[in-house]
Amino acid sequence: MEGVNNSIAVFRAERQLSQQELADAIGVSRKTISTVETGRFTPSVVIALKMAQFFQVPVEQIFTLKT
Repeated sequence: MEGVNNSIAVFRAERQLSQQELADAIGVSRKTISTVETGRFTPSVVIALKMAQFFQVPVEQIFTLKT
């Protein structure tokens, strides 16, 4: 099964961030965060890297390939 798993909700919860706060911090819409977080949309490399930079972790800690 192709696709991407993510831990965005976990990272947001640990930092008590809303979807809107994360969206504002990385320059995307709240809807983008929502659709990526729920797996309805696979993020661009730019969005994935912005999230990793924001959370100060390697991108692989947020996103993993589905197996």
